[in-house]
Amino acid sequence: MEFSHTSVLLNETIEGLNIREDGIYVDGTLGGGGHAFYVCEKLSHNARFIGIDQDAAAISAASTRLSPYKDKVPIDIIRSNYQKIPRVLHDLNVSGVDGIVLDLGVSSYQLDTPERGFSYREDAPLDMRMDQRQEMTAKDIVNEYSEEELYRVIRDYGEEKFAKNIAKHIVLARKEKVIETTFELNEIIKAAIPIRARSAGGHPSKRTFQAIRIELNQELTILEQSIDQMIDLLNSGGRICIITFHSLEDRIVKRSFRTNENPCTCPPDFPKCVCGKVSKGKVITRKPILPTEQEINENRRSKSAKLRIFERI
Repeated sequence: MEFSHTSVLLNETIEGLNIREDGIYVDGTLGGGGHAFYVCEKLSHNARFIGIDQDAAAISAASTRLSPYKDKVPIDIIRSNYQKIPRVLHDLNVSGVDGIVLDLGVSSYQLDTPERGFSYREDAPLDMRMDQRQEMTAKDIVNEYSEEELYRVIRDYGEEKFAKNIAKHIVLARKEKVIETTFELNEIIKAAIPIRARSAGGHPSKRTFQAIRIELNQELTILEQSIDQMIDLLNSGGRICIITFHSLEDRIVKRSFRTNENPCTCPPDFPKCVCGKVSKGKVITRKPILPTEQEINENRRSKSAKLRIFERI
């Protein structure tokens, strides 16, 4: 199917970047090029844009979407993971940038393409790989992780209160046959959750699918390890804008931004700082920017989105 994704908090992100027309900007989760298109719109021929995504379909779609600007702005589109931004910039002989955008989570294209195996609403092989060059799939996690490992993943990354029972049911089911499809996993999860809880809002598989996807793609680990190095790459006055879609991501971004603003580890009763840790900048968004009611009505997937912004000193 054609790559389709509606960029959330689009205007807020573009405004939050505080774009300089001759600046260097990076979109670390390029997707279909939604945010990138409007970044490039504000850039001159003296600027530079670098788009990064690990999904081949996204790379193809974004290349087409940004083609109107190819003669106006120097554009580099790289297939990689945003955690490798330092290496990508090094290879491009770029020492610092004026803005970075991350739009985390799964794209509409990935959710709506059944064979990608992200959606619990479509029957498909258990895949969930954001980068299809990766060998391991969701099927491997479901069929090879121990019961204790499955419990940990579903509890920690899905915040699922029935995690223990779901893990137990998965292990029992796979003794009978290999669990291969999303609908097979749906039925197992459904059987593990009490009827009363199943009828109380939301699809019963939502949290477990989220947990397995996060584990497979190492989403939280990569985010946690990447924020500091991305802030280090910002030029003075440069900004990083990160859009999250669930509380686990948002907590990491919030904590990392605050620590970079105030890294001091001295006890509160010390008269002055002696640890020597210096602030890298300031948090622009004391509270996250949320989508408007109109945006939520037009794009239901934007409902849980939160935008946080940090500016380098």
